[in-house]
Amino acid sequence: MLDFPFDFGLLIVVGFIVGIINTLAGGGSLITLPLLIFLGLPTQVANGTNRIAILFYTSSATLGFRTKKVNTFPFSIYMGVSAMFGAVLGAKIAIDIDDFLFNRILAIIMIVVVLFIVFKRKYNYLKTFEKTTGKSLIISAIAFFFIGIYGGFINAGIGYIMMFFMSYFNKMSLIRVNAAKVTIALIYTIAAFLTFLISGMVDWEYGIALSIGSAFGAFFTSRYSVKKGEGIIKVVMLVMVFVMAAKLWFF
Repeated sequence: MLDFPFDFGLLIVVGFIVGIINTLAGGGSLITLPLLIFLGLPTQVANGTNRIAILFYTSSATLGFRTKKVNTFPFSIYMGVSAMFGAVLGAKIAIDIDDFLFNRILAIIMIVVVLFIVFKRKYNYLKTFEKTTGKSLIISAIAFFFIGIYGGFINAGIGYIMMFFMSYFNKMSLIRVNAAKVTIALIYTIAAFLTFLISGMVDWEYGIALSIGSAFGAFFTSRYSVKKGEGIIKVVMLVMVFVMAAKLWFF
């Protein structure tokens, strides 16, 4: 049961921050998923509940990009549908996996992804034509099916995987990568969320509270370039993720 007003306020604030982080790149689930577990939700329920916030921020960010006339259709639709099939498979694996094993996997993924976030090199966005049709479209669809499996299973840090692929393989610009990323995530998350929901692995109170903040953070970030304080965000994420990962692993 959600504790008002502390849990509610905490989830809104964290959701807003995570909405910004996820729209700029990714990694927000590294914070929200462990937070939901620490607030008392069973692992599978926390995983399913986290999808509500993802749905809210991807919908809000997609709308924000649309209002700025950034359109990646139909490529993002094709990739989203491909990832959707993988997401159903990934969600089913997450539902069936043992809690102890899932927490260990999450702890490892959290550390690996946050180190990549903190120490990654800047992407070199080449001035060239996009590769989003023909053979490139088919290869991308296959790749996004497997990306979708990971998204359905845990989703943490998947934004960086999608950004890396679309930047280097599809040769898309940063703004278009971010716009395509949130649309793809919206589509496959619908499938993953329904899979968790059908299995009774969703807590609506926690999910809605987290989603309110996420939606505002995502919409704000999709419309305005937010660059200040990036170094501080990285340090905070690094500390928080290591603490959470240690708790998941040892306690």
